[in-house]
Amino acid sequence: MSDDRLRMTPGPTEVPSRVRERMSEPTWNPDVESEFFEFYRVLTDKLEPVYGGDDVAILSGEGILGLEAAIASLVAEGDRVLCVSNGIYGDGFADFVETYGGEAVTCRSPSTDPLDLEAIKSTLAEGEFDVATMVHCETPTGTLNDLEPVLSLLEDHDVLSVVDAVSSLGGAPVPVDEIDVCLGASQKCFSAPPGLCVLSVSDRAWEKIESFETRSFYADLEPWRTAADEEWFPYTHATSNLFALDAAIDVILEEGVESVFDRHADAAALCRDRARELGLETYPESDELASPTVTAIHLEGRAQEVQQQVQDEHDIVLSTGLGEHEDDILRVGHMGHNARRERVERTMDAIEAVLE
Repeated sequence: MSDDRLRMTPGPTEVPSRVRERMSEPTWNPDVESEFFEFYRVLTDKLEPVYGGDDVAILSGEGILGLEAAIASLVAEGDRVLCVSNGIYGDGFADFVETYGGEAVTCRSPSTDPLDLEAIKSTLAEGEFDVATMVHCETPTGTLNDLEPVLSLLEDHDVLSVVDAVSSLGGAPVPVDEIDVCLGASQKCFSAPPGLCVLSVSDRAWEKIESFETRSFYADLEPWRTAADEEWFPYTHATSNLFALDAAIDVILEEGVESVFDRHADAAALCRDRARELGLETYPESDELASPTVTAIHLEGRAQEVQQQVQDEHDIVLSTGLGEHEDDILRVGHMGHNARRERVERTMDAIEAVLE
């Protein structure tokens, strides 16, 4: 495998050498060394400017752990949950809800359309809900959802909100201060290795979490409210991954969060412009709904073939769509360390060469 290989996938993303090197430091024993607990507290404080929200916790496990943990910890037996969706990941929340004994009611829009605010209003009017779930960036179609009108509706109905911001947090503004549980992960816009789930939890979400006993141990969020202060974690933490995340957050803070957002938006605009110059359609059609972290290019029935050729001939790794769009969408991830014009140009040059 070439060291020059370019991985332009929508996660896991390229990990800078500075972050990789940090993982090689001696590993503390996170169960008994007091220095580790202080390090963890400092790291969660560092994350707050990126989150801009409430208490931040870091769990040892890939991003899906956060989605399951949010449902396991917030949804009691018989609770009604509104799953707002316009894609595969939005739909997936319903599976977690049913696993933990809740009643999932899915309010779905087509996968290339925005969230249907009127349909959400009508569904909320039909009965009471305890929790609502939604996705900020639906990576399979490159759609960035406008969450604030939905969050405002949920607030009016006193419904707790859970948002999967795994593919946007650190690459685009997220209205975290309006979200009860906001989920992120190390391997996306943070450009750290896979293995950590990062989440923020509001006071009212903590109250619900502590009000009943979840049916999961590993996915139970309750211990994390006091874990750092009491210097006791429910399991042995992934120390080396935390070192890497610490270095990755330093990179973001040194550049400046707003500058990072601008860099992602610039890379995304360039990617879409290059695609259109090639006569290709991008999802979604409206630039206002297009994600700054991933671009979905329409290649009906050819996405997998082009993906393989780009890798074989140009040593660039891309992703295709998922589910019904598996062979119709080619996805370029310009998130985290890869949100740079020169990397987008190299990628689009390769796609152009293959298509020609």
